[in-house]
Amino acid sequence: MFRILTTLLFALVLAHTATAADFGPYRVGFHVRQQYDRARVYQHPRNPVTAQATSGDRSRPLQTLIWYPAIGTGGALTWRDYVATVATEEEFSRMPDQVRRATDALIDTRGPQRDLPGPVRALRDAPERPGKFPVVIYAPSHGAYAIENADLCEYLASHGYIVIATPSLGPRAHAMTADLEGAEAQAADIGFLVGYAHTLAQADTNRIAVVGHSWGSLASVLAAARDDRIRALVTLDGSLRAAYDYVNGGPRAARYVTPERLGIPLLYMTRLQDEGTIGTELLARIRYADVYLATLDAASHLDFSSWSQRMAPDAAFAGRTRAQVAQAYGAMARMVERFLDARLKNDAPARRQLDDALAANRPPPGFISFAVRRAAGAPPTLDTFLEQLGQQGFEHIAAIYDRLHAQNPDLALDPLQAHDWGMKLLRERRPADAMQVFRLGVKLYPERFDFLYDGLGQAYEATGERDAAIANYKQALALEPGQVHARERLGALGAQ
Repeated sequence: MFRILTTLLFALVLAHTATAADFGPYRVGFHVRQQYDRARVYQHPRNPVTAQATSGDRSRPLQTLIWYPAIGTGGALTWRDYVATVATEEEFSRMPDQVRRATDALIDTRGPQRDLPGPVRALRDAPERPGKFPVVIYAPSHGAYAIENADLCEYLASHGYIVIATPSLGPRAHAMTADLEGAEAQAADIGFLVGYAHTLAQADTNRIAVVGHSWGSLASVLAAARDDRIRALVTLDGSLRAAYDYVNGGPRAARYVTPERLGIPLLYMTRLQDEGTIGTELLARIRYADVYLATLDAASHLDFSSWSQRMAPDAAFAGRTRAQVAQAYGAMARMVERFLDARLKNDAPARRQLDDALAANRPPPGFISFAVRRAAGAPPTLDTFLEQLGQQGFEHIAAIYDRLHAQNPDLALDPLQAHDWGMKLLRERRPADAMQVFRLGVKLYPERFDFLYDGLGQAYEATGERDAAIANYKQALALEPGQVHARERLGALGAQ
């Protein structure tokens, strides 16, 4: 009985670690959505245990949990209700009695922490509050449940975020694999959730962040490198330390993870490590984004997971009390919320709080250290190229290209791309801009590709510069005597 009361007391401490003033102004609703990613196969043709042919949908199951700002009332939830979602993470068709037995079995494995009827903040299927809210996708740790950080998800939803989570499933089975394929499978799940967010009426899909714990932080980095709709990252004691060889540019790494593709703000939160700075190689490579480095006054990896804190035995806390661990968790939640407010919502007071702490060299409460490494500048990517081109004008295209290409040789204008771009500008009746694109093309490839000179001739002709058009059509013919269009235009201009 004493252990049960201790557990219930801890649940209350955890729920109220952030003071009443810290929890946001919104009620929190909670949905469970069972859906499939039918673009990916999950089930094997035959059951790997029984060898019997698999029946039903073989697509990847993604049970999706959504916390959101709500109004009115909904069904009251307990922690046990959250735990019950684990039973249907992979098998959507389980009947209520099957779910109950599976939930009992899962709780029984946790020993003295098995009686958890205490209430949580979320209300089942409460009506959505009207308005638009930023989206946070939560990526659980290696093989962890979608409810791994349900308390953090509730907390963020109370501050005006839609939080979406799915379990950490392996590529073709519930068990996650400890390899790049497994991390990429979870990264693809994050991508699926980004797409799903676009179906939610409340979601402001111009403001999407991913919060990853442990292995989930590795998956979130992979996802952000592939999807520029993700605008901020948070890593909670992440596996970037132990699995950094997947993101360090080395022979085992995902080739698309480059500094240029990680040009978004990152909050890297960790605890003091005996092994020092292992895993900071990726942080050193991120040059085009602000990287916030926060060291939590935490004793273990468990301090970053409310599932671990609620379900772990007392001995797991290494001499600390549950209340102390809960206080560290509350500090973590507040830091995540402040960072997201500042960098995703662009909230001026939150940004000022972070900047003041940095200027005073004073870590926030619950943290040992807090620092930032500022971005060296905009990432040399196609998006930056287009943004600067839009701001400065096409007459500066060559200078912008040369500067960004020098920083990132992978940013290269292919001759076919240059021709297609210039022709589209001509069709848009923007011949002066098309001329600048074709000029850059022939500058990059002066002795090749007749079609670039032919395009430049068309641009000059469209602006009424007959002599320049003729000169470029002739150059196209010099490179390719069979250039039919250039020959026809020379005839039409009387320069046969």
